Amino acid sequence: MTKRSKIREKMHPLLSFVLLIVITIVLSGILHLVDFHASYNKINEITLETMPENITVKSLFNLSGIKYIFTNTVSNFANFTVLSNLIILLMGISILDRSGFLQTAITLTTKRLKKKAVTFIFVFLCVISSVFGDLSYLIFIPLGALLFYYGKRNPAIGIIASFAALSCGSAINFIFTSSDSALLKFTTLASHTINANYTISMLGFVFIMLLAVSIVSSIITVITENVIVKKLPKYDFTEVELEEDIVTKDERKGMLLACISASIYLIIFIYSIIPGLPLSGALLDNSQVAYIDKLFSVNSFFSNGFVFVITMLFIILGLFYGIGVKTIKSHKDFFDNLGHSLDGIGTTLVMIFLASTFISIFKQTNIGDVVVASVGNFINNTNFVGIPLIILVFVLIALTNLVLPTSTMKWSILAPTIVPLLMGAEISPEFSQLIFRFAEGATMNITPVLAYFIVYLAFLEKYNQHSENIRLIDAIKYQLPYTAVVGIALLAIIIIWYIINIPLGISTFPIL
Repeated sequence: MTKRSKIREKMHPLLSFVLLIVITIVLSGILHLVDFHASYNKINEITLETMPENITVKSLFNLSGIKYIFTNTVSNFANFTVLSNLIILLMGISILDRSGFLQTAITLTTKRLKKKAVTFIFVFLCVISSVFGDLSYLIFIPLGALLFYYGKRNPAIGIIASFAALSCGSAINFIFTSSDSALLKFTTLASHTINANYTISMLGFVFIMLLAVSIVSSIITVITENVIVKKLPKYDFTEVELEEDIVTKDERKGMLLACISASIYLIIFIYSIIPGLPLSGALLDNSQVAYIDKLFSVNSFFSNGFVFVITMLFIILGLFYGIGVKTIKSHKDFFDNLGHSLDGIGTTLVMIFLASTFISIFKQTNIGDVVVASVGNFINNTNFVGIPLIILVFVLIALTNLVLPTSTMKWSILAPTIVPLLMGAEISPEFSQLIFRFAEGATMNITPVLAYFIVYLAFLEKYNQHSENIRLIDAIKYQLPYTAVVGIALLAIIIIWYIINIPLGISTFPIL
């Protein structure tokens, strides 16, 4: 064994997060010592006056920092929604898998499709699933692994492709999402400092987003099939696993029973999120104006209960299929299957614990916020206009996304600076938000500060058949081709749209 191989074997993914925690603590002490700080403009919603808000790096490399770590680590882990939501959803996916529903469903839907077609459809669904928010990561990463596993391909292909599509696609969707709505409020407020009567439509991005979704889905499919598949080691299936899947008559009956049961459940659920009908809209937050906000606001029953709603759908599908084909004959079978996906989850739990600790510590230091504010000030002090300004804003926002992947927090800092600056260069507020969103999508998949990165890494490790662990750097390397090509493609779309000045959506243009 070479020296390099020994180092690789020793570098467990858990150690990577331990090192990130230590580096963050030490770095916070150094940056605090040198007084690393920045300020950004905060807009008064009533008077539209801008007031400077100062941000400084908080040191955790001292007694108070150590106290914070020791007193908050357990609560941060307990309140880390990724953990609780993942466990709940895995129970539903477990029933889908163990009952045989997933294998039958995948066989029926993909048997006559080419591999690239299956990949494209799955990637496309991942991209547009951003309408459901971050929970899409917890649904599609496990399902992606099983889709490729039952397709007799390396499950890691599905994990890598799904994470790339979910991350890059989190910023693009032809459906107006709750994230878009939250960002639009900051964009509108910032535009009012220049023009108090400026209005922005929720349909102002639909044309360019339709193109972006199609292009990004195609790019991710091509990279997956032509780059990632070749990089990954061969996945060893048993002879039984390699046998051709034939859907029997009983399995078709089971599928019919499962689909009928799920349809009844979905009809009741969908009726409860339609406003204005008798006894409907029970799951909406009717204090909101926009429908997307009624669905996904903090106080929305739909938003708060969405994980449970999806889990129940999975359980109903798996349970009634299992009853139909007799893979579930008693309550014992049902409850045994319910926890199957949680078997051997110990390493995943430790990964999530260390990731939650790292993310909470990093947020506490304010390093990301100060970096973003500093970048905003740098952009504001340049004399660029037109295409050079667009490229500068795109690249710098893509870089800041590595340290602050939270969209609303980042845009709340940048919007009061970037939107007026670009309006002064005859660039519309809608186009400013679009540049911001596309730049985010380019690098969202390569930052471990993203809470759902750990889910991606954990599932890569779960399906890893080799003695060498999947390192943090390996997980990032798999994503780099997507970042490079998607980033270039999205920037090219922005520049071309700006040059031609065709509508972004309904009644909106790049140039004022």
